[in-house]
Amino acid sequence: MESVDSARVFVKDVKRVIIKVGTAVVSRADGRLALGRLGALCEQIQELNSQGYEVILVTSGAVGVGRQRLRYRRLINSSFADLQKPQLELDGKACAAVGQNGLMAVYDILFSQLDVTSAQLLVTDNDFRDPDFRSQLTETVESLLSLKVVPIFNENDAVSTRKAPYEDSSGIFWDNDSLAALLALELNADLLVLLSDVDGLYSGPPSDPHSRLIHTYVKERHEGLITFGDKSRVGRGGMTAKVKAAVYAAHAGVPVIITSGFLGDSILKVLQGNNIGTLFHRDANEWVPLTEVGAREMAVAARESSRRLQAMSSEERSKVLLNIADALEASEKLIIAENEADVAEAQQAGYEKSLISRLALKPGKVSSLANSIRMLANMEEPTGQVLKRTELSQGFILEKMSTPLGVLLIIFESRPDALVQIASLAIRSGNGLLLKGGKEAKRSNAILHKVITSSIPENVGEGLIGLVASREDIPELLKLDDVIDLVIPRGSNKLVSQIKASTKIPVLGHSDGICHVYVDKSADMVKAKQIVLDSKTDYPAACNAMETLLVHKELVNTVGLNELIVELQIKGVTIFGGPRACSMLNLPEASSFHHEYSSLACTIEVVDDVYAVIDHIHQYGSGHTDCIITDDQDIAEIFLHQVDSAAVFHNASTRFCDGFRFGLGAEVGISTSRIHARGPVGVEGLLTTRWIARGSGQVVDGDHGVVYTHKSLTQD
Repeated sequence: MESVDSARVFVKDVKRVIIKVGTAVVSRADGRLALGRLGALCEQIQELNSQGYEVILVTSGAVGVGRQRLRYRRLINSSFADLQKPQLELDGKACAAVGQNGLMAVYDILFSQLDVTSAQLLVTDNDFRDPDFRSQLTETVESLLSLKVVPIFNENDAVSTRKAPYEDSSGIFWDNDSLAALLALELNADLLVLLSDVDGLYSGPPSDPHSRLIHTYVKERHEGLITFGDKSRVGRGGMTAKVKAAVYAAHAGVPVIITSGFLGDSILKVLQGNNIGTLFHRDANEWVPLTEVGAREMAVAARESSRRLQAMSSEERSKVLLNIADALEASEKLIIAENEADVAEAQQAGYEKSLISRLALKPGKVSSLANSIRMLANMEEPTGQVLKRTELSQGFILEKMSTPLGVLLIIFESRPDALVQIASLAIRSGNGLLLKGGKEAKRSNAILHKVITSSIPENVGEGLIGLVASREDIPELLKLDDVIDLVIPRGSNKLVSQIKASTKIPVLGHSDGICHVYVDKSADMVKAKQIVLDSKTDYPAACNAMETLLVHKELVNTVGLNELIVELQIKGVTIFGGPRACSMLNLPEASSFHHEYSSLACTIEVVDDVYAVIDHIHQYGSGHTDCIITDDQDIAEIFLHQVDSAAVFHNASTRFCDGFRFGLGAEVGISTSRIHARGPVGVEGLLTTRWIARGSGQVVDGDHGVVYTHKSLTQD
């Protein structure tokens, strides 16, 4: 299926844009103009003008501005006696006449500050009945655009003879939304942007937590499902009018985006191809199959399937895992073929070597994954374990029990083997799972998902593990804090930061993997050489690979350190230096100490002692994995107890920080968070607890009738 993201490709051909801004965007709740939003709008239009776009603005707000001004005039010109009388509603046409003058004055001032010239064009419904008017209008707009002038349209409500919205079936347009759609066709626009006070079109009222943003409107799919909320607090049409206008323009061939006017860069993002707002396009039904499963439906299916999985016995869940392991090995040739196709495409696209290294399933990897699944299947049952047992009072027993978290959303980049590890951990721990892998591993992820889900019993359902196909679904999934219980991003620091900023769901993950190895003056240099080389070169793209080598100052110019540096270079490692190492070891300067190379490169710095090392790690490290190489036990203990990282090693390679190597069977990721799991996250990290109470008729009754014993029965 073609990704919905491809629907935004049309923006590359856009030259003429019509932007319609509604009353709720241009004005504040008190009726005054929202100068900040208007300023941001004008700045975006100026930027588009400078980029060569032809921009036409359709603006509402005149009636609201005029009403606010006339109310003030009436107030200051009224006597106290006048104010005691019932206040008549102000004449709308008078409000429009007064407000239009003020509205355009603000636009003129804002645009003039940006060296942009604007022009006012007031039209009425009846004007468009005259063919000569339509021809002259087009000619005037073409002339203005050729001079880089921004035409600003508004309905001339002060003299309009049109009846109330939707009451006059003979009308050509009914509000500024339908006017904008009409102008889009009259003036041959390439795109219409309708700015609203919400992010786009929702499946229900935006305030309803169950409503979801519809990124691409498909009439056949969405028309009967959408529940419109109230109309705009100050305008006439609200979302109903916008959708009518958008459907009309899109059907005639002009793509339409409904998006928020409250964001300072929404128009620029639309024209950069970002997937924001709701798209209306006459070919939309070709991009979004009507049978496509939505984000909420997928999450709910995972929740329901996970509950059926939890109802199975430990032996039955183990059997599911063993079946998956066998199925992976039986499908190895097919899996490798799909993976090789991904790798070839990534190489052709010019991806970095480190990404391609993570992407490739090396020989023996499928068998290794199958064996790790069998290890999980044979481990002690993790769920339903009684962790604590307490007698609250005689005949009243309380148990603290391990239980699944619920539904996990895992977003990972590049590594298809992560899909297998995560899926097997989810099944072992009784959790539902939603997976979104990187697009570069699309074929690999699809075949692995198919092999795994085909091994899940029908009474549980394949919905237990959902594979998210499009990036478009991620924003929706991140809003489902009522269904999804934990998000685990596996990837770059940028990815983790973006996820944390976009959701209320708890997020577990690590950012950078800036791992340090410190070689102390008392280190055995033969041992040090082995550990450093392994930490850096065993798998340079891994998050637990060494990125910074710290060496004691007394090792400078020693044979042992010189041999270590030469061995790194022989292995192909490019070495950069910190300020001291640059001068003392004659190395090129590193751009930053806080840098994850993820390749055959590292930084070396010279330090005074273990305390300087600890300070350096706390300042520049990422709290992932750090190691000391020393034969001085006292120094080692200082390092082990004072370095605040998820994993801290003495005389061992940082590459050991791994769920499989820790005996966890596999890992869903490595966490540098402190809540709720830290370091390699295996089955235990995917569990929470609940309380089971077994009584015999006890009641609280103000605590008068209960004799609390609080006796620990855990050992029993």
